Amino acid sequence: MSKNRRNRKPLESSLKPRKKNPLATAGIEWIDYKNVALLRTFISERGKIRSRRITGLTPQQQRLMAAAIKNAREMALLHPGNLR
Repeated sequence: MSKNRRNRKPLESSLKPRKKNPLATAGIEWIDYKNVALLRTFISERGKIRSRRITGLTPQQQRLMAAAIKNAREMALLHPGNLR
């Protein structure tokens, strides 16, 4: 067991740098369900909402993005299985 501890990498060196917030870099302040081009960037090829880990959004932005995508789907702006 002590051998395994010696061979481990330090935690800091194994972490990847954080992904930058795409909304902040683009200067987008408000997430609107009518902005279909923006919403499509946060949807996978199979039509699923991408996770925060993939998108780099903050928790609050991720909740707003999910709500906007769901509203756009209900208004038929986005097809539930919308392909890019």
